[in-house]
Amino acid sequence: MTVIEITEPGGPEVLRPAQRPVPEPGLGEVLIEVTAAGVNRPDTMQRQGLYPPPPGASDIPGLEVSGHVVANGPGAHRYEAGAAVCALTNGGGYADYCVAPETQTLPVPAALSIADAAGLPETCFTVWTNLFERARLRAGERLLVHGGSSGIGTTAIQIASALGVRVFATAGSPEKCAACERLGAERAIDYRSEDFVSVAKELTGGEGVDVVLDMVGGSYVQRNLATLRPEGRLAQIAFLEGSKCQIDLNSLMRKRLSIVGSTLRPQSVESKARIAASLEQNVWPLVESGLVRPVIDCRLPLEQAAAAHARMEDGQHIGKILLERNSR
Repeated sequence: MTVIEITEPGGPEVLRPAQRPVPEPGLGEVLIEVTAAGVNRPDTMQRQGLYPPPPGASDIPGLEVSGHVVANGPGAHRYEAGAAVCALTNGGGYADYCVAPETQTLPVPAALSIADAAGLPETCFTVWTNLFERARLRAGERLLVHGGSSGIGTTAIQIASALGVRVFATAGSPEKCAACERLGAERAIDYRSEDFVSVAKELTGGEGVDVVLDMVGGSYVQRNLATLRPEGRLAQIAFLEGSKCQIDLNSLMRKRLSIVGSTLRPQSVESKARIAASLEQNVWPLVESGLVRPVIDCRLPLEQAAAAHARMEDGQHIGKILLERNSR
């Protein structure tokens, strides 16, 4: 089968097509003939040598795929051959075939094409567990989503809006801000020309928001705490500006704030299985009804993975970038 290898740590050009044997599904796994794979920020970090795969995982990048089940490993029995699925993988998605734990594999919602379903797993798993489980976001509360035009951001805006949350977002251009508002954000804040702290306070009558979803870190952390109302929660899912910061503990204590965070890949199969079951119960009906859908920025052939990474890193994309595999 064709795969995309990382030949050495470096820029997008180190991604090269190669040939490898088709993997065999292990205990509790399914083998998926890939239709499309989602491109995510952790893939670019892995390519740079900054996010190595956990022990036992494939060195091929790609953390989410869609396609058809072609074989079941021992103990896997939910899906028959030919079933259309999407899956959160432990790696290996940039390939013709990929294995995934059956418990991290979900049916493709009828409202979506199989290719578009590749844009669901990574963002939905991340958004649901961090916002609605760890940060306890509830209907009627107020949410600020940083990076609102990213894959994570567009998913968070839609799910939260569909569940009765007042959503605000930040983005880096008028075009991106408009996209956030079309998806359900009450107001998108252009962080290049506006101060999100003061705008968020103004939009909430001086109170602030209940939850902030942040992937920037660094200097944003203290500003996020300033944006929160008493009992507010900061959900930290990445740190594009840096993992170290200085915060004023007085404001955190005085307003009784909480900081929560998680990363998805190192979690156990059992933990991811629990998240998958919750998604199928709570989010998949929203996708079926059309209230939530993956926003697709562009689709490129699998062999153009380098161009896909360059597109992600230039920061101009809105939504998900997909690598589509053409039948050979």
